[in-house]
Amino acid sequence: MPTQKASTSSQHKTVVQQEFTRQADAYAVAPSIIDPDRLRRLVETVGPDAAARVLEVATGPGHVALAFAPVCREVIGVDLTAAPLRIAERNRDERGIDNARFQAGDAEKLPFEAGEFDVVLCRFAFHHFEDPPLVLREMTRVCRDGGTVAVEDIIVSEHEQRAAYHNRFENLRDPSHTHAFPLSRLLSIFAGCGLEVERVTTDAYPMHVEGWIARAQTPDSLAAETRLLIERDLGEDLSGTRPFRLNGELHFTHHTATVVGRKLKQTIAF
Repeated sequence: MPTQKASTSSQHKTVVQQEFTRQADAYAVAPSIIDPDRLRRLVETVGPDAAARVLEVATGPGHVALAFAPVCREVIGVDLTAAPLRIAERNRDERGIDNARFQAGDAEKLPFEAGEFDVVLCRFAFHHFEDPPLVLREMTRVCRDGGTVAVEDIIVSEHEQRAAYHNRFENLRDPSHTHAFPLSRLLSIFAGCGLEVERVTTDAYPMHVEGWIARAQTPDSLAAETRLLIERDLGEDLSGTRPFRLNGELHFTHHTATVVGRKLKQTIAF
């Protein structure tokens, strides 16, 4: 008989598949996702060897995998949802890239043997996972000893109530959002998975509220509640996202962190 946790996890994965099937086309062209400078910086921060075999977890439309392909031997992108994988394959074929492939895969149970990859990375997906430490353990498992594991994701305030406020409006906008972590928590998960943190970079970029809501196709009632929370944040500074108006339009700031770790020979159970 399945456990309650397993049942809940299955339900959340269904939500993720529903949301990213619906959002696939809009997400694939979102400015923060396709920004070539951000992709270039991620490749430079990770710094793969030309002979590296790279795995991208939760590849979505494949932009990260395809950015790594020109600088390494082989890239595989896995994702839970079929719709973005089709876009990734189309993007690959349009660019004529022959050392990248895409396949279905569950981040909590990656379909690969231990130590298969030199680099394992994940961008902008940890806040959609129900159990991010489990995913990072899996990423670490399939990475070779001495290899690189990297995560880029949005981060929230180190102050619990402010972090909760931010996560609240993220979840209203998109129910597949579970929770973004503060940087300190992300670093502790890396350490707990037997990874030596070697590089940490942070960044911030403005998010246009109406475009952000439209891409998620948020129902009107939830969109209205989301706007109200951000409007209140504008006046009261409740989340750390520093909402502001530009040409009369509401924006807020997404803060991100990229953490790059090296897999130690003797991993530590989390």
